[in-house]
Amino acid sequence: MSAVDSPRFEVGYAKSAVQIVALIYGIVFLVVGILGFIPGITAGYDQLMFAGHMSGAMLLGIFQVSVLHNIVHLLYGVVGLICVRRILAARQYLIWGGIIYAALWIYGLVVSEESMANFVPLNDADDWLHFALAVTMILLGIFTPPKRARTVRE
Repeated sequence: MSAVDSPRFEVGYAKSAVQIVALIYGIVFLVVGILGFIPGITAGYDQLMFAGHMSGAMLLGIFQVSVLHNIVHLLYGVVGLICVRRILAARQYLIWGGIIYAALWIYGLVVSEESMANFVPLNDADDWLHFALAVTMILLGIFTPPKRARTVRE
């Protein structure tokens, strides 16, 4: 089999490395959004509120969540899956998504956990996860090559 005929690693519309990375983030956000609605995986599920710092639900017993928080994760996942279709859109999803997470990280550091302004809601674990997401999404959006992913044979 020649290099031209050999199979490439691609998932649906994700044909480049940056598209595959965006696809992974999109899927993870969808899964996290769904898990936030599953009792047992979300501790204190009976305390899940639509929004606000008073939601006592904790995804994996660590990350404070609300219905709004879970919906945002689901929407982030859907947007990621839509953006996977084009290389530029996948790159922008990662970079702008990372910028939004950087803003959320700063917001979480500035706003008190008990404040009415903490409407998402956010706790320390959420804040530092948002920091990690911001850094990784921005860096991967900038530095992941836009070329088609190749198999080992190529």
